[in-house]
Amino acid sequence: MNELWAALGKDLLLQWRTRTQAVAVFVFGAAALLLFSFASGPAAELLRRQAAGFLWLGLMLCSTLALADSFQSESEQRAMEALLLLPASARALYYGKALANWVQLALLGVALVPLMVVLYDAGTRRVVPLFGVILLGSAGLSAPGTLYAGMTAQMRARQTLLPLLLFPLVVPVLLSSVKATSLILTGDPMGQARSWTTLLAAFDLIYWSLCGVVFPKVVEE
Repeated sequence: MNELWAALGKDLLLQWRTRTQAVAVFVFGAAALLLFSFASGPAAELLRRQAAGFLWLGLMLCSTLALADSFQSESEQRAMEALLLLPASARALYYGKALANWVQLALLGVALVPLMVVLYDAGTRRVVPLFGVILLGSAGLSAPGTLYAGMTAQMRARQTLLPLLLFPLVVPVLLSSVKATSLILTGDPMGQARSWTTLLAAFDLIYWSLCGVVFPKVVEE
């Protein structure tokens, strides 16, 4: 457990030192939401119905930039080999990195919500359930995203390969997140949001378990 907290602290400190990069990723996400609103046209009801999908599509696009850069420091300084030689398990290094990425993506998703409300007129009073879905959805992106970011860290085309590998795997997470968010924003008279949220949590549990097992084999090879 100490190894995990040490790895998490290291990655959070790196993210804080490169916070201007996180701001650039947020600007990219904001620009994506703005362009999506232009593409949908001026119909307010149509914008409201599409708000959840565009929010998660924007967050998923941003995640590829944030995740691709999560191993940049280790790659540039060739520090991954040194980290693996430390008396710490590769699994602890993975979960520290994945948790740090989760924090970054969750904060990014929360920051995009006010912009979504303004652009798509998709306000809701159910703020706590909405933020809960963002936490679960960003967790579903960060777990496999961290694994694939580690796999492609040494490749020149990592920012191209990462979305090609990640997007097919996170389709269930994306669908569950969009459906749960849409029900929260537009109303849920049948109480279906809880089922979609439970399904999303199940995918998160699977991804976080399997990726933690696979990561040591990936980086050691």
